[in-house]
Amino acid sequence: MTEIHDMTGLEQADAVRRREVSPVELARYYLDRIDRLNSSVGAFVTVTPERALRRAAELERNGPGNAASPLWGVPTAIKDLNLTAGVPTQFGNAAFKDFDLGVDDYVVEHIQAAGLVSLGKTNVPEVGLPCYTEPEIAPPARTPHDLERSAGGSSGGAAAATASGLVPLAQGNDGAGSVRIPASVCGLVGVKTTRGRVSNGPVFSDINGLAVNGPLARTVADAAALLDVMAGSHDGDPYTLPPLPVGETFLAAAAKRPAKLAIGRYATPVVPGATVEPECMEAYERATALLADLGHTVEDCDPPFGEDLVPQFEVIWSSAAASLPIPPEAEEGLRPLTRWLRERGRTYSAADFATALSAAQIASRQAIMASAKYDAVLTPTLAQTPRPVGWFRNDDDPAAEFELQKRFTPFTAPYNITGQPAVTLPLHWTPTGLPVGVHLVGRMGDEATLLALGAEIEEAAPWRDHKPSIW
Repeated sequence: MTEIHDMTGLEQADAVRRREVSPVELARYYLDRIDRLNSSVGAFVTVTPERALRRAAELERNGPGNAASPLWGVPTAIKDLNLTAGVPTQFGNAAFKDFDLGVDDYVVEHIQAAGLVSLGKTNVPEVGLPCYTEPEIAPPARTPHDLERSAGGSSGGAAAATASGLVPLAQGNDGAGSVRIPASVCGLVGVKTTRGRVSNGPVFSDINGLAVNGPLARTVADAAALLDVMAGSHDGDPYTLPPLPVGETFLAAAAKRPAKLAIGRYATPVVPGATVEPECMEAYERATALLADLGHTVEDCDPPFGEDLVPQFEVIWSSAAASLPIPPEAEEGLRPLTRWLRERGRTYSAADFATALSAAQIASRQAIMASAKYDAVLTPTLAQTPRPVGWFRNDDDPAAEFELQKRFTPFTAPYNITGQPAVTLPLHWTPTGLPVGVHLVGRMGDEATLLALGAEIEEAAPWRDHKPSIW
């Protein structure tokens, strides 16, 4: 028998519109699952049942009518790096236990205005820096496909919640792979949006342009629908994109089958010392064969980046860590990795930072021009299969820990530098049932082609029935 959590977000919204289920019933159903299962997967750091049920009841009173979006009435969750008025945002650190500026991030405003119901805040690593989610203030986020393994990061809680059926879809953000990494290890679709597609305002300042908001979902259509909700620029945003033409949506784009596309591919990591594990290469080769079977032209291409990009990224990343507004009295309580990155960032001058940012911008131009003839570029999402909880952490040697993270994620961060959109798809599964994503990168501003291509791949090789035992 089909349970509510077996339905996609779009299917649930359709059931609400047909009055087969109400927003309150949906919220209660998922709150019950969170109460029973969250301790196993570490998805939520804060659950807000009273707030969620009030919101659901308000929607129910108003009725679906002219629903604000195709996801009206559907439960979701907000990542605990995003400000939510009336709910503390802890950033994975005890120093922010009661932190509430009384404002919503614009992306949170968009989600609320579209009629979704947030059930709480999802787990994140300390200040969002690592590629795994094991903060001191909450249990580790775990992939439900193997509870001994990490859900990735920094949107690890959002991915664990979605993959465990605690919400049908969730918001995340991605500064070096933080949507795509957990989506890959949790068997989800994850979209890194084009820089400027979704506002980071009104408070967050991102001088380096790395971080973007994006959706995590079980299907491409759900991800596209949530992207429609999240998208939009606001006055004062440093990076903006024009909205889609009137009448066009990302959900509609996902429903179309793309023309025959030219697709480049490479699997050579930019990070020195990184090697791609056989299962990740198998996923990559399977994607290649499937794309060719679908009629697309796939050819090998050179990586558009060189190893010289890595030290420039490290200057930018550690400088950003050093600039985080952490109270001085909380400094000693930070994780060793966080302290190491902040201390390293403080050693760089303004000239060092500006030089690294300029070099990254030049590399971005060159990379975009090098792949301009392709509609999309295929790579592995990650170089390794999901890792055990605790595998990365090395408090005695944070530099070695950082190196492990780089070698795990060599394909994601370069596209935060260029600002291009990218999507990871759960196309492959190991013999033991671990998900392995494949990574498609698009042209600037062209999420629509990626979503259309992703939906075509999903139709040809469906993954929706790959459910964890916790399901």
